[in-house]
Amino acid sequence: MEPLKLGLAGIGKIARDQHLPAIAGEDRFILRATASRHAQLDGIAGYREVGEMVAACSLDAVSLCTPPDGRYEQALAAIEAGLHVMLEKPPAVTLSHIAALEQAARNAEVTLFATWHSREASGVAPARAWLADKVVEAVRIEWREDIRLWHPGQEWILDAGGFGVFDPGINALSIATAILPGELLLETATMDVPAGRGSPIRAQMQMRCGTARVEADFDFLQTGPQIWSIEVDTNAGTLVLTMGGSVLHIPGRPPQTEADQEYPRLYARFAELISAGESEIDVRPLRLVSDAFMIADRREIEAFAF
Repeated sequence: MEPLKLGLAGIGKIARDQHLPAIAGEDRFILRATASRHAQLDGIAGYREVGEMVAACSLDAVSLCTPPDGRYEQALAAIEAGLHVMLEKPPAVTLSHIAALEQAARNAEVTLFATWHSREASGVAPARAWLADKVVEAVRIEWREDIRLWHPGQEWILDAGGFGVFDPGINALSIATAILPGELLLETATMDVPAGRGSPIRAQMQMRCGTARVEADFDFLQTGPQIWSIEVDTNAGTLVLTMGGSVLHIPGRPPQTEADQEYPRLYARFAELISAGESEIDVRPLRLVSDAFMIADRREIEAFAF
């Protein structure tokens, strides 16, 4: 079978570090075009806008790894051109946007894949399997990273619609909603927003999963060791996921880890969904972030500069 002709929108750090190597290693796709206002790739047709790209090129699918603000219009342009669409996380700025895209994809009979790359970390699936028959007693989530290291100069991430610390924090929520054997419900939250900014640089969430208390602490000002961990206390001991889900500690077993395959697995899944004529959209992580923005105690803190 001929590989699917793919257009890639957004040629930034995440595209160069993750998407491009994953596409190169997946023989069911071939990169034919890019859309970016700031960069191009040698030997690949480049356009400034997604609409321009899909109008000018014969494509089968588009992968969007642009910032979430504006992604609705980009995805809709691709869907209305009859193309399958893969969305980097978070899939959209609002729940209504992703619901509208889901309906548009259904009407156009194309695949819409809202990805959560952290769910593809090596420890997530075995963690979910081990927790399936356990009683969860408490959960502690720590997601602390350095914004200057991971998002150098990316002012948009602290704008309204940029998600702020929830841009990485939603990765933790995507794992938690995947592995816990019950729904997460937000009870209270706090957000620390730098003066003059639209999105938080620190946030805390207090949630429930059944009777278990779930606490999440997100910090974009972490220096030194970076922390991406989830601890789950159960009636059979404490399960721990570290390094963003790639290292799993289960009571009585040696640590489990393997090489990073998150993005190759996403593109493999995208190909499978297209072949099956199906879509995959799970909005639970986005819904929790939306709930936090709705009810959080919002505190203004000192100004932040990159």
